[in-house]
Amino acid sequence: MSRNPRVDAYIEKQAEFARPILNHIRDTVHAAGDFDESIKWGMPFFLYKGRPLANMAAFKAHAVMGFWQGQQLREGDARHGAMGEFGRLTSVADLPDRPALIELTRKAMALIDEGVKPVRNKTVKEAIPMPDDLAQALAANAAAQASYDAFPPSAQRDYLEWVVEAKRPETRAKRVAQAVEWMAEGKRRHWKYESC
Repeated sequence: MSRNPRVDAYIEKQAEFARPILNHIRDTVHAAGDFDESIKWGMPFFLYKGRPLANMAAFKAHAVMGFWQGQQLREGDARHGAMGEFGRLTSVADLPDRPALIELTRKAMALIDEGVKPVRNKTVKEAIPMPDDLAQALAANAAAQASYDAFPPSAQRDYLEWVVEAKRPETRAKRVAQAVEWMAEGKRRHWKYESC
């Protein structure tokens, strides 16, 4: 069993109600097998054979715990209202009992051993038609048009959404001008956050 001091620090800085929940989850998961711990996306993760097995987190008024392959594990029997399989946790009593949680953890380990990949729900978004004002601005700037055409559909959609969501004509005009400027430089809509 490998306990990570960063997870200790994470638990220690949480609200008083959350610490017993997180410690209980941690102890119970470790009772099921040998795991490494890490912090990913700002929350503690349990890793099995180098792959994510489960995670836990604490928020202002609740904690959560989830399995990376939770959909296969619980077969859709999850509580709603929070991430994870068990809904909003405000006390240890909100979790399954220790033997049941150990059993779920072992089932999650078996899924990894069997090479089962996590199921991810993919939603197909409706296409956004190219607005006339953006189309005209791109047609007037060959570099911007070339960048737009080379972007993957998600990057194109980011610009289209940004322009069409503007409520005032002045805001929309500013966004079209800014979009064309950034695209002429080969930048995606969220370029500021891509390589920090």
